[in-house]
Amino acid sequence: MSETARILLIDDDEAVRKTISRALKKAGYVVDTAENGKEAIEKAEVAFYNLALIDIRLPDMEGTKLLTAMKDGTPKMVKIILTGYPALQNAIEAVNKGADSYITKPVNIDELLRVIKKHLEKQSRDSEFGEQKINEFVETRLKRLDTEEKAKE
Repeated sequence: MSETARILLIDDDEAVRKTISRALKKAGYVVDTAENGKEAIEKAEVAFYNLALIDIRLPDMEGTKLLTAMKDGTPKMVKIILTGYPALQNAIEAVNKGADSYITKPVNIDELLRVIKKHLEKQSRDSEFGEQKINEFVETRLKRLDTEEKAKE
């Protein structure tokens, strides 16, 4: 990615927030944190984040509910669920509600960084592809308009 990716980390455990935040900053990311879903939604409404790391159990809502709210508000943001309660049902629900990945706690920082990098690279490629398609559409439309104008002359 040409710019530094911005990550929103949502977890009610301060030690988890500090540990992961420190590792992400050391890896070169810009990191913001929230300790509950309400704070995360407020931050996502006023700032752009490439990626959100969402704890599945928050004090004010389930992480899957926050996942849905963030998916609706910022559909291009990569959303990764973090959980200390690994269960097949949780994983299925998270993916069905739009999670891009599902990582269990305690978090292996190297694995987390690998997953984040993979998703951000895909996000960047998708964005570039989208911009390319828009440019192609505009060029095609302009050529067609030009052709139509010449035909009228």
